[in-house]
Amino acid sequence: MKFAGIVEYDGSDFCGWQRQSHAPSVQAAVEKAISQVANHETGIACAGRTDTGVHALGQVIHFETNAQRELRSWLLGVNSNLPRSVVLRSIKPVPEDFHARFSALSRSYRYIISNENVRPALLANRAAWEYSPLDVGLMQAGAKFLVGEHDFTSFRALACQAKSPVRKISRLNVQREGKLVIIDVTANAFLHHMVRNLAGVLMSIGKKEYSPEWAQQVLINRDRSCAGVTAQAQGLYFVSVQYDPKYQL
Repeated sequence: MKFAGIVEYDGSDFCGWQRQSHAPSVQAAVEKAISQVANHETGIACAGRTDTGVHALGQVIHFETNAQRELRSWLLGVNSNLPRSVVLRSIKPVPEDFHARFSALSRSYRYIISNENVRPALLANRAAWEYSPLDVGLMQAGAKFLVGEHDFTSFRALACQAKSPVRKISRLNVQREGKLVIIDVTANAFLHHMVRNLAGVLMSIGKKEYSPEWAQQVLINRDRSCAGVTAQAQGLYFVSVQYDPKYQL
């Protein structure tokens, strides 16, 4: 059978999602926990890989197994074998044509900035810190230039291996909640470091280092060196994945 699951994790103690030989990864932790319940080695696929220090509220995985277990047994068994910073939120059987990555229609991320003059302690690994006041109105004005289908070469990491830099952003919203500035973005797919580079550009605009129109110019330049600093990893959250309603995820 094929199962899909929703995984939540604090990425602070991991080298990222993808399994690594030299450091702990979220993928390795989840695969080990599932394999212990299934009583056989089990590989998993995910909707989108995250980097070192990046968190997830709704990472989607799938795996296949011949093991017969009740859904409750899968959920409780897997969670009892996971570290405290990772949890399987839900699990359900899915059709054979489902794939956590390739069936995804869009993905949503959230970037959180603690915008205050003193660095936060409790949010040290849960939010980026920016002491300069951020003008959310200017950031939102810059964001509107990035919505739609574009060549996001200027917003991809130099090591990005994606075949095409073209992506379609359907939503890019900036809001303030007290001392927190929150950036929400949804796209059909993302390039390596794309959200952190988007956040970096919008933060520069929010600090009034550039006008909102600069975001459009960065896009047009198609040159990563023109886009400024990549924002910190700890402020980034993989929020959710959208699929065809037939999968009921």
